[in-house]
Amino acid sequence: MNIAADAAEHDRVHPGLLLAVLSLAGLAYGVLSSAVIPALPTIQHALHTTVTGTTWLLTGFLLSAAVGSSIVGRLGDMYGKEKLLLATLVVLAASTLLAAVSDSLPILILARVIQGVSGGIFPLAFAIMRDEFPADRVAGGIGLMSAILGAGGGLGIVAGGVIVQHLGWHWLFWMPLVITVIAALCVWRFVPESPIRTPGKVNWLAAALMTAGMSLFLIAIAQTTVWGWGSPKVIAMGVGGLAISGIWVFVEVRSRTPLIDMTMMRIRGVWTTNLAAFLLGAGMFAAFIALPQIAQEPKRSGFGYGASIVVSGLYLLPCALIMGLFGTIAGKIARRWGSRQALIGGSAITVSSFVILIVAVRHPAAMLASSALLGIGIGLAYSALGNLIVGAVDPTQTGVASGMNTVMRTLGGALGGQISATFIAHNTHHGLAGHTGYTETFIMSTAFMLVCVAASTLVPGVRRRVASFSAAPAAKMSEVEVG
Repeated sequence: MNIAADAAEHDRVHPGLLLAVLSLAGLAYGVLSSAVIPALPTIQHALHTTVTGTTWLLTGFLLSAAVGSSIVGRLGDMYGKEKLLLATLVVLAASTLLAAVSDSLPILILARVIQGVSGGIFPLAFAIMRDEFPADRVAGGIGLMSAILGAGGGLGIVAGGVIVQHLGWHWLFWMPLVITVIAALCVWRFVPESPIRTPGKVNWLAAALMTAGMSLFLIAIAQTTVWGWGSPKVIAMGVGGLAISGIWVFVEVRSRTPLIDMTMMRIRGVWTTNLAAFLLGAGMFAAFIALPQIAQEPKRSGFGYGASIVVSGLYLLPCALIMGLFGTIAGKIARRWGSRQALIGGSAITVSSFVILIVAVRHPAAMLASSALLGIGIGLAYSALGNLIVGAVDPTQTGVASGMNTVMRTLGGALGGQISATFIAHNTHHGLAGHTGYTETFIMSTAFMLVCVAASTLVPGVRRRVASFSAAPAAKMSEVEVG
């Protein structure tokens, strides 16, 4: 009998408790990512600023989330996932407190930028699950965390409207702050430090190039509603961002200590899953932007419901609840049909939800039905993405690979959201939005998801090898079919 192994097994935290702690951390971030969306007009009025100014509360968050997710994931692989997760939650709590007490737009934007870095919670959580969970529970845990990222965004919009109307916009941050502090304390108390590390050092040149390239590209996308898609500023920043990103890739390829291993990024199971993540993010975020706006459009528009901020958010409630439900059964779905099939099926169901909106968006019942289908589709697909990306790479690369997958979802979401905003803005006359702008949005989302279905068929079936580590007794199986 191996006494040391038995002692380690006894000291390990129960997977259910560990999953609850990680889910709580993910939920806090997911809600914060979108809760400000219904509050933007209120914040604009309260801080005496412009629409462009308040838009930076979303743009700044997306910028730092895109960059921070991959870097934090990489640092977790190098220095320890539990340490980085705890530090990330402390940073999230501090920035949320700053947002809660701020009364000026620059300070609020700064707080949102710092909050975005905490997108690294998800790749760190995926890596911790892979290191600590029994092999048969990894798929379910990662699936639930993936679903929480989307469901939290939906719940943020729903809860944001209620909080703004009854308590004021500062409470959009006070409530998640409590959850974040509790999550940080639970991580400190219950999450064990993983023995699996990737030796190396941070390539700061690569980090700077990656940050600059992605930031310029995202800012260019974010400013299209102000400058226009054909503006020299947008073109210059977009091209500049792509050029710097190209230099970043060149530096990474030649580096002995890359920040992001480009060899890993060329693995078929990685690049195909990242492509699907980009397309899925674009379709989902466009819907999250458009659905509440349609509900709030006045009835005289001929298609709007004349709903309040609170009621308009409730149209996304079926989506958020069903996404959470599918996250809880992600493990069973992966074992029964495989994550690849879940991604294909989820993408196809999402297509049907957008088709309903194209042909029958004028009817509230149709929007509710579409919201429910969107929850099923995105819930299946999001749950599959995490498992596919984790199953495609070595355990020492789990954090950075998951981080880049999150980056691709963020980039897709930024692009889809801005194209949607452009369609709606270009079809607004005398302060009244036209039906055409929303129809174009849903056609675009349908196109994104149809391409996502095609991309999903390219994802290879994954046979994940779960290695045996003496200090991580949960990981001691041979191979598990997950896709």
